[in-house]
Amino acid sequence: MLATTLVAKLPLRWWWIRACEFPRLQLATAALVAALASLALEPPWRWWLFGTSLLVVLLQARFILPWTRLWRVQVNDAEPGQSERCLTLLIANVLTSNRQSERLIEIISRNDPDLILTLESDRWWQEQLDQALDETWPHSVKIPLDNLYGMHLYSRLPLHDTRIEWLIQDDIPSIHTGVRLKSGDTLTLHALHPRPPAPNESEETLWRDAELLLIGNEIHRNPVPTIVAGDLNDVAWSRTTRLFCRISGMLDPRQGRGMYSTFHADYPLLRWPLDHIFVTEHFTLKALKRLPGFGSDHFPILAALCFRPARSDEHDNPEAGSAEREWARETIHEAHDRDQES
Repeated sequence: MLATTLVAKLPLRWWWIRACEFPRLQLATAALVAALASLALEPPWRWWLFGTSLLVVLLQARFILPWTRLWRVQVNDAEPGQSERCLTLLIANVLTSNRQSERLIEIISRNDPDLILTLESDRWWQEQLDQALDETWPHSVKIPLDNLYGMHLYSRLPLHDTRIEWLIQDDIPSIHTGVRLKSGDTLTLHALHPRPPAPNESEETLWRDAELLLIGNEIHRNPVPTIVAGDLNDVAWSRTTRLFCRISGMLDPRQGRGMYSTFHADYPLLRWPLDHIFVTEHFTLKALKRLPGFGSDHFPILAALCFRPARSDEHDNPEAGSAEREWARETIHEAHDRDQES
């Protein structure tokens, strides 16, 4: 456990090293159990195991405490009123092979969100969703793919200046669009689903990291009200996700509220927060919920956000240093260059 904890600190992009960042809660829990069990041993093993286990707990707690109720919230609670300046967003990685569309449609109907973002949705999923959603959510962006990176956005709010982009790799799409609230205010939505670091996907995290940092740089250069949402294939406390927040200045509504782990839906002891919603300082949070499963390996997640630019000063925005910004630029350039070479 101590070795895994220390390996996660290495600034390398190999998938198996970055994977050590995922089970921080599980490692902390196991280490705490080991520390208590060590009290039954005889010296000197008792103190060696107790000290090592306690060190693991302390090192892991540094990363996971911000995503518990013991921490200060990063996005402040919304006050009542001005509902025309609020929106609800539901994210669901459907799992392409999953065919329980009626269960997801029932969840959507029950929660009645303003925007629905589905990931891994292919043409079959598009047909099911179109039948159920097109009338009530008439504004849409549809990218049906059978490579696990299909993406669909349905909205009852008008969309404008919509773009589908292939930011780093030519088989990984993303959606970038303006959204007009009922109040007439506008915001920008970036919907992402970068390639995960895994043996059957990518041996390195380079392309995932570059896609997140590319969007982070864009938000930094154009600081308008913005939401970033999607399955980022990364945990909230990872090196890359925290750097993305510092580069972009974006806030995580989960901080101070809970982890809201969405993957894996079938294994309660192995769950991590992979589906994310980040916002700029212009927003407050009305509600945040992890919704019931529907046959996918991900749970859906729902956020109700309110556009409150007058309260921007209440938030403490994370900031990146010059060295971090330079590292982000080098990562983006390397990803572009290596993808072109391949």
